[in-house]
Amino acid sequence: MIVITGATGALNGATADHLLTRFPAEDLVVVARDPSRAQRFSDRGVAVRHGDYADPSTLEPAFAGADQLLLVSSSDPHADAVALHTAAVDAAVRAGVGHVLYTSHQGAAPGTPFGPGRDHAATEEVLERSGLTWTSLRNGFYAHTLAWLAGDWRTTGVVTVPADGPVSWTSREDAAEAAAVVITRLVAGETGLDGPLTLTAEEAPTFADVAASLTRATGSRVGHVLVDPEEWLAAQVREGRPEGMARFTLGMYEAAAGGFFAGTSPLLADLLGRRPASALDAVLASGTGSGAAAGTTSTTAPSGVR
Repeated sequence: MIVITGATGALNGATADHLLTRFPAEDLVVVARDPSRAQRFSDRGVAVRHGDYADPSTLEPAFAGADQLLLVSSSDPHADAVALHTAAVDAAVRAGVGHVLYTSHQGAAPGTPFGPGRDHAATEEVLERSGLTWTSLRNGFYAHTLAWLAGDWRTTGVVTVPADGPVSWTSREDAAEAAAVVITRLVAGETGLDGPLTLTAEEAPTFADVAASLTRATGSRVGHVLVDPEEWLAAQVREGRPEGMARFTLGMYEAAAGGFFAGTSPLLADLLGRRPASALDAVLASGTGSGAAAGTTSTTAPSGVR
């Protein structure tokens, strides 16, 4: 049995859809905090169970019978993500889960300036100590957030950032499909898929590279401006963004500058059997930049930042 958490969200929801093309519906179970939001899966014959990381008593019965358990990482930047993930791992141990897969991040490291990267590293340590067999899907930074983080370049003609460095911008849709492939191979008994797996696009452009690519693609010059981080923070706060959320986002740029998102791997392409989508594909497919990075007063991170 394959048990999937977070299937009401975009990432694991897409993975569940891919798995339904590979396995009968009765082989899958979807776990949701609000089972009513998983109606589209129950309509297709998938069992839906209630489970909430914040209520550990719900998790052991939710995970019961799982040969493969796909754990989505917390997407709430204000939550104690490591505590939530630990509750899920502990419940997986009690439920006797065969193998755990966890949606991690390429930049997972104790020393990263990006908070979720520290949370992912700590969660991987929890998995290592658990005694379970596990796989950490270290997805590249989701490319759809580039439109948010690059700002409203279509209007301003400039990509303005407080720090710059290479980022292996990766399609969330590609990462979701790859997770389904990994699970399928594990079910088939394939080995060599334990521990951290880095799943990224083939290139890691800087924001300056992105601006240059946009210039070539659009035929209009798109500039690149690097501003002082404290000035950037002050501007965000002046425009109504909570300082804590602005600092959370600044950590992403600083982690990029520190090289935490620079590595690339051919594994994603191998799993997909095709070339992964590129950063340019994602940003050109978007509308104008949105969110606080484009000068609005958003108080949360864009979907998929973690």
